[in-house]
Amino acid sequence: MTTEILLIVNPSAGRGLAGRRWPAFGSTLRAAGVEFDEELTHRPGQATELAREAVISGRPIVGAVGGDGTLSEVANGFFELGEPIPGRSRLAALTLGTGGDFRRSFGLPTDPKAVAAMLLAGRSRRIDAGRVTCTGPAGDRIVRHFVNVADTGIGGEVLKLVNGGFRVVNGEITYALAAALTLLRWRNREMRLVVDDQAFDLVAQQIVVANCEYFAGGMRVAPAAHPDDGLLDVVVAGDLGLVDNLRGMQKIRKGTHLDGRNPKIRHYHARTVQVSSPTPLYVDVDGELPGMLPALFEAMPGALELICP
Repeated sequence: MTTEILLIVNPSAGRGLAGRRWPAFGSTLRAAGVEFDEELTHRPGQATELAREAVISGRPIVGAVGGDGTLSEVANGFFELGEPIPGRSRLAALTLGTGGDFRRSFGLPTDPKAVAAMLLAGRSRRIDAGRVTCTGPAGDRIVRHFVNVADTGIGGEVLKLVNGGFRVVNGEITYALAAALTLLRWRNREMRLVVDDQAFDLVAQQIVVANCEYFAGGMRVAPAAHPDDGLLDVVVAGDLGLVDNLRGMQKIRKGTHLDGRNPKIRHYHARTVQVSSPTPLYVDVDGELPGMLPALFEAMPGALELICP
């Protein structure tokens, strides 16, 4: 007999931190009265497959246990052929991994007793998602969905370093040092940006397309983002130099970089965003690198229902 809750656990999240913490975490949930089934993943993409099966079968709550990458995989299981799967399933995020950027936007708890209280209360809110269509390694068309933030430019290179095994102390410090190392060899790229029906040709360090506020280990890159307004927040870091980055790092962490004082940083709201470049650039989708530019980013209003406090 199945329960109402399925928790999909990625034991490799956070360089194995999730796997080490999960037995005690799960025991605390059960001791608090949370009844659930669990599935442990063993390979990339399996969380999406398990979540999709659960959503199609009508499981009321499908939860991701791991980091932001695990959450993204599970959230992708709520979609099929680029569209939300009809039904009553709700998404839950239990952070045991490296990043934890998504949880910051919603005040999601990390203490297992508080997580248990959240699951038992069963409160939820309807949120947006994003859809990315980009180019795969063989030139094929790749479609992914994101719940937090997607970007291209230097962010993809930083993520390539982090996902390649670079890790220091915790997620925030890891991302900060990886960004610093990447900046030393990075050169800004020519890009073409189309925001709804407005086109811009520019030299940029990074283009961020956000549903929520935080990414890269606590950087508040899109402080004006609302995950239920039906729009994507677009933050363009233009032709910034080393001095610009040193001066602006704390402003981005605090979310004060959109004060209009730096003309190299632009901010837009949009339903669709297109980005292309004459040079190869990765597309970062919720902490994963599914493909390359050119890419189309689209808002999907009210596509998910999230369990939250």
